[in-house]
Amino acid sequence: MKNIKMILAICMALLLCLLTFGTALADRDRGKTYSVTITNLTKKQVITPPLVISHASSYNLFMIGQPAGEGLVAIAEGGDTSTLAAMLGTRDDIVDYQMGGGPILPGHSMTIMVKGKSRHNQLSVVGMLASTNDAFVAVKGVSLPAWWMKTKNALAYDAGSEANTELCSDLPGPPCAGDSGNERVTEGAEGFVHVHNGIHGVGDLSEANMDWHNPAAKIVIKRMKH
Repeated sequence: MKNIKMILAICMALLLCLLTFGTALADRDRGKTYSVTITNLTKKQVITPPLVISHASSYNLFMIGQPAGEGLVAIAEGGDTSTLAAMLGTRDDIVDYQMGGGPILPGHSMTIMVKGKSRHNQLSVVGMLASTNDAFVAVKGVSLPAWWMKTKNALAYDAGSEANTELCSDLPGPPCAGDSGNERVTEGAEGFVHVHNGIHGVGDLSEANMDWHNPAAKIVIKRMKH
């Protein structure tokens, strides 16, 4: 009788452990919330409303030395996140994506909340440098912090989809007038993503005012307590 009671006690203990473990896994798969704070480190470049994406490792926002995708081009040339967001909504390896509610001025920060899962544990952030032809600031494939927080520097990249004319007729940001236009000049474009080499004063922009040195932004990712 004692042996039977002991066996039953062991079985109940194992069952309780399995139930607890299963609940923990379920809670983990429901996801955690992360705050993503983006700080503009440039002197006079405005970052257009950014897009924050949590995803599996199979998703790659861009690859250095390769042509930029359609969604990234739309951001890099005009700050338009809608094209990329629509594409993200069709993919199984995307957990969550959130768009910023406005631009980030130089020296200012914006915090965006995003969900992440245990099996989808990476983060990418992207936004346009508005006073350029096709520059974007980004981090990609950053592992979400398991416990507290993580800080990453974001570089400025050139999408390679447009020539760097630095003319107000070809770019949307200040000091150019809002109605100056945003013409797309592809002749002379590099054709691949690369680290941006800055503003050189060849058009309407002042190198002294509008140039920057990498990193262009700081990204702080915090796991929120529940």
